[in-house]
Amino acid sequence: MLRYTLMRLGIFVGCLVVVWGLVYSGLAPRGLGDSNGMWVVLLALLISAPISFVALRKERDRASVQIVERVDRAKANLEANRSQEDVADDSARTQGQTS
Repeated sequence: MLRYTLMRLGIFVGCLVVVWGLVYSGLAPRGLGDSNGMWVVLLALLISAPISFVALRKERDRASVQIVERVDRAKANLEANRSQEDVADDSARTQGQTS
C-alpha cells in the first residue's frame, strides 16, 4: 500500500514540475491574480489522475488484495471474539441455573 501511495505521489510531483515549467514558460495559461499556484496544483492533479489510473493498475490491484486480506483477518478476529463471548455467556448461564 505504501509503495502504491509513493508511486502515485511521484507521478503527481512529476506532473507538477512539468505543469509548473509550462506555465512559467508561457506555454500554458497562468491563473488569475494570485491564484497561479493553485492553478498549477489543480492542473497537475487533473493530469496525474488518469496517468496514475492507467500506469499503476497492477500496483493498485496488489494493494487492494492486501486490503481485502486485512479486512478478512479483522472479520475473522471479530467472529472469534464474538464466539468466545458467547461461550462465556453460556457457561455463566449454566452456572447460574445450577446454583
